[in-house]
Amino acid sequence: MGVGESGAALSGKRVLLVVGGGIAAVKIPDLIRRLRERGASVSPVLTRAGAEFVTPLSLSALAEEKVYTELFDLTDEAEMGHIQLSRQADIVLVAPATANLMARMVAGMADELATTVLMATDKPVMIAPAMNVRMWEHPATQRNLKQLRADGVLVAGPNEGSMACGEFGPGRMAEPLEIVDALGRHFGSGPLAGKRAIVTSGPTHEPIDPVRYIANRSSGKQGHAIARALGDLGADVVLVSGPTALPDPPGVETVHVETAVEMRDACEAALPADIAVCAAAVADWRAEAAGQKLKKQEGQPLPQLALAENPDILAGLAGRTTGRPELVIGFAAETQNVVEYATAKRKKKGCDWIVANDVSPATGTFGGDRNAVTLISAGEPETWPPMAKTEVAERLADRIAWYFGHDGPGAPE
Repeated sequence: MGVGESGAALSGKRVLLVVGGGIAAVKIPDLIRRLRERGASVSPVLTRAGAEFVTPLSLSALAEEKVYTELFDLTDEAEMGHIQLSRQADIVLVAPATANLMARMVAGMADELATTVLMATDKPVMIAPAMNVRMWEHPATQRNLKQLRADGVLVAGPNEGSMACGEFGPGRMAEPLEIVDALGRHFGSGPLAGKRAIVTSGPTHEPIDPVRYIANRSSGKQGHAIARALGDLGADVVLVSGPTALPDPPGVETVHVETAVEMRDACEAALPADIAVCAAAVADWRAEAAGQKLKKQEGQPLPQLALAENPDILAGLAGRTTGRPELVIGFAAETQNVVEYATAKRKKKGCDWIVANDVSPATGTFGGDRNAVTLISAGEPETWPPMAKTEVAERLADRIAWYFGHDGPGAPE
């Protein structure tokens, strides 16, 4: 999202900025400047820990607003109580959101002005996490992140990269422009603003007994990247994800499922939608699951699995007589005759587009970070060069935006 797009979305918006205590706080002056360039006003609330990294004077000079620091400042309480402060903004932004601050938010603590404001606000809250990679990956932080998302808190970042502590990995605060873009998306900017998308991702696990299941090798990386790319263009995205090791994409509503039946039900519950992208590798069959673990018995016949066909989620969405998404896109994971099989699949399923990819073991597509796909629509198949899965996602999202912007099935070269 460029200056024009995010500027249109943020112009006139009031941002209450809670500055947490981390080295990433040194980026906050630039964040304030970027927000004001786009017409937003910024009221900083500086935590005691945040004041170790940036000064109230510098924030006040850049924001041209008073910086609030103390809960029991009688002058401030007389002029503007913490309740009013928490509700006069259009959004509350916490940056950097440290592990400690996230934990205090989850616990509902109100032990200083910043946490009291967060407890008292009736406005949307967005956090930009920033911490050491080990702290980010710690189970407690991940539990807190999950709870904050469940509470409706929006999340921008974090990124992966080098940190001030010398380590490398996820936990680096999103860059100021990325946070600005996330705010812009929240306020409805982007070519897919007003559109609702359902994206399926990952594998499904079909239980055989309480400890075993039928699955496939899908990592979910491509589906998750598509969900994020559509959200980046302003779409309201519901990601229906089978079991993966991936974090939920920021700014996306994620519904976690295990089986194909659960995935179908979650997709139907997410309707109506304008866009459906079925990127999940859904198991074709499910077993009649045993109630107890199947035991290997010496000299006894092998257990026989009674298989039943799973629901066809792609065909079900494409074939709806009422409430069909305008654009239904499927994926075809093949190991041979990729374009031929995918073309036939598009006709059989009744979807609008198929993204075909070769998942032969030599390609490294399953579980890897790169993909080589062919986009199949009513026209000639279009083969894209090998690229990162994130780039595939962005290119596909751009094509979807073009489709809705031009009211037709074509796509730009």
